[in-house]
Amino acid sequence: MIRFLHPAFLWLLALLPLLALLRGRRGPVAAVKFSSAGIVRQLACETQSRPGQWMGILPLLAMALMITALARPQLGRAGKPMEASGIDMVLALDCSGSMEALDFKLDGQPANRIDIVKSVVSKFIEARTNDRMGMVGFAGAPYLVSPLTLDHDWLQRNLDRVKIGSVEDGTAIGSALAASVNRLRDQTGKSKVVILLTDGQNNAGKILPETAAQAAKALGVKVYTIGVGVRGEAPMPVTDAFGNRRLARVKVDVDEDTLKKVAEETGGSFFRATDTESLQKIYAEIDRMEKTTYSFTLFESTNELFPWAAVPALALLGLSTGLSQTRFRRLP
Repeated sequence: MIRFLHPAFLWLLALLPLLALLRGRRGPVAAVKFSSAGIVRQLACETQSRPGQWMGILPLLAMALMITALARPQLGRAGKPMEASGIDMVLALDCSGSMEALDFKLDGQPANRIDIVKSVVSKFIEARTNDRMGMVGFAGAPYLVSPLTLDHDWLQRNLDRVKIGSVEDGTAIGSALAASVNRLRDQTGKSKVVILLTDGQNNAGKILPETAAQAAKALGVKVYTIGVGVRGEAPMPVTDAFGNRRLARVKVDVDEDTLKKVAEETGGSFFRATDTESLQKIYAEIDRMEKTTYSFTLFESTNELFPWAAVPALALLGLSTGLSQTRFRRLP
């Protein structure tokens, strides 16, 4: 649809007929003075050429186009009120060194935790097209991957920034939760959610998970926590003293009690994912649980059209000025 950013300027178009009327009653300014009207009597009998008839109209057309350009016409591909289901949500993803553990499978082949999590999260983002979503990665400290946005294509591209080794190693669950909640603090939506996924225990950062959970509750943020990985030991790539990479059985543990307390404090839920299928089911369950309806106006894109009016207006003014100095110059 076509809309005008400054439609008030269009009222000036109503003055153009009045301007044309006043100009016709006053008559043009004399270009040449004659001592006797008989000299030009013959000119009065001549029929005006067709191009000459348009000379007085060209400036008016130019003014009309210039006024239209001032009103800033725009072409929007879509612009209608819609109603959809969506919430404000931040995904907090653990990218500590333990996420390299190879206790998951993808297409029947062993895969590390971080790759599986990113694969499942990508599908989760794709399914919730109407949510404003942001993302925080964390290890020994949290870092912003993406602020809240409806541009999920951009969010998907930034998912690649969730990498092991992006920050110092460790598991700062409390700091990651606080950073995620802070992203939702000023949002006015009815439903605000943090989905925090980790495979370890809080051993870094300056904020305790319980303290961050209390802040989330005070701000009306619901927290879902997900503990990933098998219990006991898991195969993990390690580097020996000679710089060689090999697989070793490493003890892994998730602080389920703390994650449960955080979820319960905020009215959320705790989930445990020990394989790819269970992780997919968890995100699918959260998808069913967290829905709310809101109204919004959709504008997919907007193109400026004022050059299509301004350029012809300047061209008409130039044409009118040029022709007035040729054989089409009007005589009284």
